Amino acid sequence: MSADNQNFGLYDLQSEQYIKLEDFLEKPVLLTFWASWCPDSHIDLKHKEQLYRSMNKESLGFLTINVTGREHRRDELADYIDKNEWSFPILSDEGTKTYDAYRCMSVPTTIVLDKDHQIVGHFNDRSSFQEILQALTKVV
Repeated sequence: MSADNQNFGLYDLQSEQYIKLEDFLEKPVLLTFWASWCPDSHIDLKHKEQLYRSMNKESLGFLTINVTGREHRRDELADYIDKNEWSFPILSDEGTKTYDAYRCMSVPTTIVLDKDHQIVGHFNDRSSFQEILQALTKVV
């Protein structure tokens, strides 16, 4: 993947700030692409919430990206976020632009990037959380 695709910037629905991948220079990053209607995404986000609350935020960038182009209704997304009270950043994709740039095929999809933001792990809805954690231990 080219550096152009990786240097995305998206609006964070939690902090109401614009966050760029380059904000995490020299840090590995965990990206999770999801949709609010997807039961597998919900299960995955529960695991990610536990990880986010327990991790050292100085050593790992942690971004979840709602794939707005795969959402059925935007008003349901806001309700979903409010109901679940996620503490991690929730970025809003521009349709499916970032999702497509990372060659995602389903939600949830988790991407593990090393400190140079090269992909070292690409996990789909059939991957276990344990597999994701194993990839993280190699970069953190």
